[in-house]
Amino acid sequence: MTKIANIDTPAVLIDIDRVEANLKRAQAHADKEGYALRPHIKTHKLPRFAKRQIELGAVGITVQKLGEAEVMADAGISDIFLPYNILGAKKLSRLKALNARVTLAVTADSPDTVAGYAATFTAEQPLTVLVECDSGGGRCGVQTPAQAVALARQIALAPGLRFGGLMTYPPLHGVEKSNAWIEDALAVFKQAGIAVPKVTSGNSPDMWAPGGGPVTERRPGTYIYYDRFQVQEKAASLDDCALSVLATVVSRPTATRIVIDAGSKSLSSDLLGMQGFGLVMGTELTVKGLSEEHGVIEMPVASDWPRIGERLRIIPNHACVVSNLFDTVTLISGDEVRGTVPVAARGRVD
Repeated sequence: MTKIANIDTPAVLIDIDRVEANLKRAQAHADKEGYALRPHIKTHKLPRFAKRQIELGAVGITVQKLGEAEVMADAGISDIFLPYNILGAKKLSRLKALNARVTLAVTADSPDTVAGYAATFTAEQPLTVLVECDSGGGRCGVQTPAQAVALARQIALAPGLRFGGLMTYPPLHGVEKSNAWIEDALAVFKQAGIAVPKVTSGNSPDMWAPGGGPVTERRPGTYIYYDRFQVQEKAASLDDCALSVLATVVSRPTATRIVIDAGSKSLSSDLLGMQGFGLVMGTELTVKGLSEEHGVIEMPVASDWPRIGERLRIIPNHACVVSNLFDTVTLISGDEVRGTVPVAARGRVD
């Protein structure tokens, strides 16, 4: 059987044993806390892992773009949530075709988006639409509960649409603030006599928050692999990190400088408030600098380790971005290679 030492670099390694443990732990937590798990596949972009998440108890998957949804539908995934404003005739046509194939839901945060859906879909094959709420994340979403009710009414009045509930993406470590916003919204919906079928919320760092609030479904993504940022936010430990980038030392210009063949096109340039662009596994060394094809590691004291040609494994700051940088990933168990698979939804940002 092939060993890691025989893999050409740079390469993405996925520890399948850690993946399995991460998936089971998250599903067990969701079951215990009484909410549905609908994992986001933007982290791994692999149908095989999406199917495994469903096998373990997930109610379906979340995707971020229409192209990702199409890839997953082609692979046999039948329940897909696309929390994004879909606009334009071409995308709406694709959305309509996808809605005819799978159980699908999308979001909207404006009358314009709802109007586009309403003009496209019919009562024969209606589209489920959730209202996206800005509960503190500062991205998309209606700004007040009253706006959410108005949009829900617009959805409900369209023959080709069904109101599916509320969707939000809370600020980091802002679960309580987000829950308070949603609770206020639910009160306004109750007063208006409008039933809210579900409340779906996201993000991996806060997925371990206890249940019992207004959220009925969660959409974590990064938990399948974790990364350096998730470790910093105490969502996981380094031993939980399933994705690493294998790199080769290509230069030792000084006794303290290491140059590897993994740069911004392999590790991404996301800092996420941290120092360095990745952590060298088994050490406290970080990748201090990146150019496109080079990563620079500076050691605190002179050393002849590692030598040119030696391999290092880097835990990246942000695993989701790394998945989208490579055509394939290599599945490993211990030191053994279990296979190389294409990243099916890579680049599907359309």
